[in-house]
Amino acid sequence: MIDKLSKALEGIDWEVVFVDDNSPDGTADAVREAASHNPRVRLIHRIGRRGLAGACIEGILSSTAPLAAVIDGDLQHDESKLREMYIAMQSGADLAIGSRNVEGGSSGTGLSAIRQKGSDMANGLAKRLLKIDATDPMSGFFMVRRTRFNAIVTDLQTQGFKILADMLAASKGTWNVVEVPYTFRERQHGESKMDSAVTLEFLGLLASRLTGGLMPIRFVLFIMVGLSGVFVQLAAVWLALLIIPSFAIAQTFGVFIAMTSNFLLNNALTYRDRKLTGRAMLRGVLSFYAVCSVGAIANVGVAELIFRLFPYWAFASIIGAIVGAFWNFLASSLVTWRTR
Repeated sequence: MIDKLSKALEGIDWEVVFVDDNSPDGTADAVREAASHNPRVRLIHRIGRRGLAGACIEGILSSTAPLAAVIDGDLQHDESKLREMYIAMQSGADLAIGSRNVEGGSSGTGLSAIRQKGSDMANGLAKRLLKIDATDPMSGFFMVRRTRFNAIVTDLQTQGFKILADMLAASKGTWNVVEVPYTFRERQHGESKMDSAVTLEFLGLLASRLTGGLMPIRFVLFIMVGLSGVFVQLAAVWLALLIIPSFAIAQTFGVFIAMTSNFLLNNALTYRDRKLTGRAMLRGVLSFYAVCSVGAIANVGVAELIFRLFPYWAFASIIGAIVGAFWNFLASSLVTWRTR
């Protein structure tokens, strides 16, 4: 990457900031070695923080350069297009996007058929729901004017992978945007970070933007997990009632199963940047049970009261789950997955 940037940006004053989320592949050590004899190379080694959007924000803000470009380290983006982006910025553009969807650009062989379809759907949703005119808001390859970026940075979500779509939505169509065609290349090293969690984070970004930023991505994901927990709880209560003719006991059993399910899903999705493993996971699940105990008591108590007034177990169970959800999010954020 450093060699390719040196050739692509010859004659232009530049620096490269590698942001590494403590990856186990030796990236940080390799960058330190390169930086020891190349003053253009810098490293931000993040501990306890993960996520592409947050990494991009930290990397951009760490530099005093008037222009900042974001490019993946896996060589799938065409670094030779940086000069064309630079020229566009010199001509007055606020943002230059490396686009696969304008004439002359393509996804090449860089995406599988499934990922290509998913990318097309995501682009369509972002453009329609967030009122974005750019053809490739899902691109991870772009150059932005720092004064423009600095003006919206506090409105951006640090969680998620699609920072460009967030930037375009935050700019509210006031930026002069240019799209530079490029061909997405095959990955040379490493593994793709695209998975179901990224898809959910993107949906969370859309929900956050549609609510004017009142609902952060993490809260949206927590609610999604909570909704899945409602169905888990209903199934558990239904099974328990087949064995034990006591709604209170069945509801308690359902709450316990739902709490366990919610912890596992939140650990994998909502708090993936703070994911607990090993002994920390055991401590986490115990603390999750503890901090959610107040919510669970309210859940069971409210459900029992509703059931006495309206003897429909499903309705009573749902109301109980909703009451406990608000406490669970706040408590788990502060205790179970607290920033260390």
